Amino acid sequence: MVVVTLTSDFGTRDAYVAELKAAVLSITRDVHLVDVTHEIPPHDVTAGALVLEAAAPWFPPGTVHVGVVDPGVGTARRGLALLSRGQLFVGPDNGLFTPFLAGADWEAFELRAPEYRRGTVSATFHGRDVFAPAAAHLALGLPAARLGPPVRDPVRLAWPGARARGGALAGLVLHVDRFGNLVTSIGEDALAALGPSAAVRVGGRTLRLVRTYGDLDPGAAGALVGSQGRLEIAVREGSAAAVLGARAGTPVRVSRSSRSRTGSTMGSARPASRTTRPAPKTPRRRS
Repeated sequence: MVVVTLTSDFGTRDAYVAELKAAVLSITRDVHLVDVTHEIPPHDVTAGALVLEAAAPWFPPGTVHVGVVDPGVGTARRGLALLSRGQLFVGPDNGLFTPFLAGADWEAFELRAPEYRRGTVSATFHGRDVFAPAAAHLALGLPAARLGPPVRDPVRLAWPGARARGGALAGLVLHVDRFGNLVTSIGEDALAALGPSAAVRVGGRTLRLVRTYGDLDPGAAGALVGSQGRLEIAVREGSAAAVLGARAGTPVRVSRSSRSRTGSTMGSARPASRTTRPAPKTPRRRS
C-alpha cells in the first residue's frame, strides 16, 4: 500500500480537502492517505515548501506527496511531477518543491497527458482535477514520464540561506509556526562554526543559544536548533513573534560571543514550549 500525503492551504471548513481525497480514492483505494497539514497560510508558497521540507524526509521511499498551494491556478503555470530522494511530488510548478531540487539527482515532468486527469478540469481546482489524479496513478505504479514531457527548469524560490558577513552570519525569519516560534534561514551546520556561545540578534534583542525549550525560564526568549535543523527563536510558553515584533522576512544576525549577553538584557533566555498556556506580556527591559 503506497502512502499518499496531502499538503495544502485549503483549511478544513470547506469541502476542498474531502474532494482532494475523493479524487485519489476514485482511482485507487489501495493507498494510505496522510494529511500533512491543510493550514498553510493562504497562497504562502514558501510556508508550504518549508512544511514539505520538514515532513517529506520521514516518509518511506515511494511515497507520493501532493502539494497544493497554488495562487496561480488556471494560469499558464505548469503542473509538475518530481522524483527526488526516492519520493514523488505532485503539484504546481511555482517553487513549492524547491527544497527537493538541490543537486542533480532529480527528474521532473509536466502534467500534460489528458488520460491521467479528470475529463473536465476546473480552472480553479487543479488540486482535485489534475494533481490528485496524477498522484493516484503514480501510486498505482505509473512511470512519471508517462504524465508528460521532461521539465529541465522547474521554478525555484529565492531560497535564502545564511550569509557570512564580517565574521557573523546574516539570515532571515522564514516562517512563524503556530507557537510563535521563528524558523530562520540559518542552518545548523553554518551555526556550528560560530561555537556554542554565539549570540543571536533579532527584533532589537540579543539572545543566547540554548539546547531546548526547557532550558529557558517561562516567558524568556532564546535561540536553539529546532527539529528541522534550522536556527529557531522562541519564547518559552509564549510567542517569540509577538514578544520580539518579528515576522517572515525579519533579519537575524548571529555572531561569536565570549559569553552570553542575554543574562544582562533578557534574563535567562529559553524558547517557546509547545503548550497551550497564553502568551506572556512583553518582558520589561532593564535600564
